[in-house]
Amino acid sequence: MGEKRIVYMDHSATTYVRKEVLDAMIPYHIEFFGNPSSIYSITRATKKAIDTAREQVAKALGAEPDEIYFTSGGSESDNWAIKGVASANRKKGNHIITSKIEHHAVLHTCEYLEKEGFTVTYLPVDQYGLVDPAELEKAITDQTILITIMYANNEIGTIEPVAELGAIARKHKIPFHTDAVQVIGNVPVDVKTQNIDILSLSAHKFYGPKGVGALYIRKGTKIDNLIHGGGQERRRRAGTENIAGIVGLGKAIELATADIEGHNRRIRALRDRLMKGILDKIPDAHLNGHPEKRLVGNINISFKFIEGEGILLWLDDEGICASTGSACTSGSLEPSHVLLATGLPVEISHGSLRLTLGNVNTDADVDFVLAVLPKVVSRLREMSPLYLKSGKEGGCNVQ
Repeated sequence: MGEKRIVYMDHSATTYVRKEVLDAMIPYHIEFFGNPSSIYSITRATKKAIDTAREQVAKALGAEPDEIYFTSGGSESDNWAIKGVASANRKKGNHIITSKIEHHAVLHTCEYLEKEGFTVTYLPVDQYGLVDPAELEKAITDQTILITIMYANNEIGTIEPVAELGAIARKHKIPFHTDAVQVIGNVPVDVKTQNIDILSLSAHKFYGPKGVGALYIRKGTKIDNLIHGGGQERRRRAGTENIAGIVGLGKAIELATADIEGHNRRIRALRDRLMKGILDKIPDAHLNGHPEKRLVGNINISFKFIEGEGILLWLDDEGICASTGSACTSGSLEPSHVLLATGLPVEISHGSLRLTLGNVNTDADVDFVLAVLPKVVSRLREMSPLYLKSGKEGGCNVQ
């Protein structure tokens, strides 16, 4: 028997490490391993490598190198941004504004702060997952000390009007943080023109290593430290630097932002063909997220009468890696908070499937998914009491 074919379409969850990135990292595991905090000569290479990576990240964001701080990833960056601003500005106010569709790294941090005496406004979104700038402005009070709204949603791919939201925050002199974990390499970012004060990113979302990220903090932003200890990262983030990881992040962001337009052109063509094929072949399928203002590699579709967990298991058996919005690993089987916030009914939210394309995907992958997925959905519907009660006949347009 031949080796099982694997089609990876879960790039929003994580990506592989590009060979160029790994090659750049290896010397800092083996040869240039000195602790940057030491003063002997062999650490000069590690200090220089960190400085280079800081410059690479700053260039990709339109920032200054001394506005970039390295972290362990997106969750730490989000926690630092929110807790840091809240702590530093507590005497000024205790009100934070976010949205209902944020990543849990933001939502759970806000929930934690509510227990500490802060108040949080969770802005609604429309059917496409978009935050209304007018709703943001309406929610601002004289106690508002932070606005944190994601750049693009990790589940449905909707891209928020970040520049407009940031302009409102700027007008009211309120720090604006955005979780940009999903957008690096997919959307051009310029923190200055887009009115961003604080930005979170994570290397493993754009073909870099896991366990390393960064936080952009605009000069003059009042923010306390999250991790205390030594004087690393200009006394802002303690802990011996993950040199190899930082080098990998720098190289990865340089490569990811070198030709965003070309990358998007190729991925969009694959995404659109796959999305159209699914909607044409499978009845009772609903596209989630904005049809145009969305990440180029993102497809999120809900299928009536079945559950996403079943789809994932059957796709995995065929070698297709994807994800769903339902919290299947928690044992709660709760539908996606993002889909519910867009107004999608619970029973339809349960049947969501997210396919996110990336550098490894090809036309052959699209053809394979279009051959397999309709059959999977049809088989699951044939076993579904909900589908049988609906009185529908014939699962999908399978050829």
